[in-house]
Amino acid sequence: MDGLAQSDSPAVDVDARARELDAALRTASPAGIIAAALRETGRERLALVSSFGTEAAALLKVMADVDPAIPVIFLDTGWLFEETLGYRDTLIDRLGLTDVRTIKPLDADLDRDDPARELWFSDPDQCCFIRKVEPLRRALAPFEAWINGRKRFQGGVRAEIPVVEADGVRLKFNPFANVSRDDIAAIYALGRLPPHPLLASGFQSVGCMPCTSRADSDQDTRSGRWQGRGKTECGIHTMKTS
Repeated sequence: MDGLAQSDSPAVDVDARARELDAALRTASPAGIIAAALRETGRERLALVSSFGTEAAALLKVMADVDPAIPVIFLDTGWLFEETLGYRDTLIDRLGLTDVRTIKPLDADLDRDDPARELWFSDPDQCCFIRKVEPLRRALAPFEAWINGRKRFQGGVRAEIPVVEADGVRLKFNPFANVSRDDIAAIYALGRLPPHPLLASGFQSVGCMPCTSRADSDQDTRSGRWQGRGKTECGIHTMKTS
């Protein structure tokens, strides 16, 4: 890891740097990847984005063991389950997270595009844009890199994600790209992490209330998201955040 020198040039080629880091980190542990991200940018320029969903505690635990003061961005869409909001507060306390930033959509966007609060049904892509994509763009503005919890075993467009990739002007670290379901379970067990309250009810992947159902399969944990809509992603991982 000694070859991963911290970038000190604002004109760095993000695509090239992402390829270099991905090659160096492709077999690194999740903790090693987060530590490398921290060295690359410094804490003030690195953020972790978390949904505080059914598998979120594992990534947050690994991050907290590296540095619990790394900023964590949480998107409160206005449609989240109360159980998710409570779980956020539980994990903040349990893991000693010191900089969790709750970001909400702009009132002007909601008033313009979703005054009746039915956009999730008529245009779910636009609903995700004003409630997730645009707020995340604002939240990431001060940062040079961000960390997320996508995993290859989740399938779909996630099946071939690299460990590090370019996201516009930012680096994007995927420290859980290589982990398995058993790895996630082990982190929960060893860390004595509480499960998301809705997991026991069959909600294996939890997002916004109107667009989250119980999963059809233990093998496809995201099958309960946007059921019947031909949609598998909210947009924050398929649209550039800058």
